[in-house]
Amino acid sequence: MNPSPSDQAPSATRVWDLFVRIFHWSLVTCVVLNQFVLEDGKTAHEWVGYTASALVLARLVWGFVGSRHARFSDFFPTPGRLARHVQALRQGQHLHYEGHNPLGALMMLALMALVLALGATGWLQTTDAFFGEEWLMELHESLAQALLWAAGLHAVAAIAMGRLERVRLVRAMVTGVKQRF
Repeated sequence: MNPSPSDQAPSATRVWDLFVRIFHWSLVTCVVLNQFVLEDGKTAHEWVGYTASALVLARLVWGFVGSRHARFSDFFPTPGRLARHVQALRQGQHLHYEGHNPLGALMMLALMALVLALGATGWLQTTDAFFGEEWLMELHESLAQALLWAAGLHAVAAIAMGRLERVRLVRAMVTGVKQRF
């Protein structure tokens, strides 16, 4: 995909399909529940964690078969795409991307990897081989903290980039439409 300068971007573009939006907010709900509501190690916590992992696995499949902007080929953060995006930001330019910008794509992939790592370490703690292993519990807790920090950075970046690029990014994840203001 070739980015264009922000001033040439259309005023409204349908970007996120229903699956992507349901995935996003369902995953947010799972993370909030497991981090702030449910008790660690209890059955509900485990099932919400498995649900989060299943959501990410479904999103990975959707990244190959889904709508245009849901596909990894539309936004995968190659080194070249990342370098162009960062260079433009350093120069005060804001390139328009219909889907994820390269840094946003990198964050999305990192968040999904963290959720899958949490699912794996959580599940391993229920097995006979790893039950009660302190290092695994600490790794799981560290991954949870990393996920919270990354999700917080993701939210702040979406708000900041939305303002800089004059695009309603948060609203787009609700409506599916990126709208300029």
